[in-house]
Amino acid sequence: MELEVIKLIMAGLTAAVGVTGSAFAEGKIGSKAMEGIGRNPACSNDIFPRMIVAMALAETPAIFSFVVALIIVFL
Repeated sequence: MELEVIKLIMAGLTAAVGVTGSAFAEGKIGSKAMEGIGRNPACSNDIFPRMIVAMALAETPAIFSFVVALIIVFL
């Protein structure tokens, strides 16, 4: 295999693994937040902002894996 093909395969795998983990984490965060709001609607003003922050933190590994994939492709 050529080096370019190997680089593209590794970049794809890097992005796929990072995005998959983040997607599962965001789904879990969202479902648990909606479950909490469903059980106690009065706390929705407390739960929702924390859910947004937690989702932003869960998204960072996907962004980092995308950056690493771009580094692999272009170096």
